[in-house]
Amino acid sequence: ELFVQYLATYSYKHGRGKEKNALTYTDLSHTAEECETFQFLADILPKKILASKYLKMLEKEKRDGEVREDDEGEEEEDEDKAVGDSVGS
Repeated sequence: ELFVQYLATYSYKHGRGKEKNALTYTDLSHTAEECETFQFLADILPKKILASKYLKMLEKEKRDGEVREDDEGEEEEDEDKAVGDSVGS
């Protein structure tokens, strides 16, 4: 109870709560991200993002993962060639 009170008070004082006279989720997530004391809450209180931005991030990660897998396959082929060349000599 005291912890939640401290988190709320800290977030209110260091966020935009004073301007609006309200404590918002954004204030809490900003506190979790910026304050070392509350960083363990960063996964629980992530910053809000639009669903469209999240989907774009997932697509980009998927494309990057496919490119990395292709690059790894080419490296393995190059290594096989190099081993085959040295064995034949």
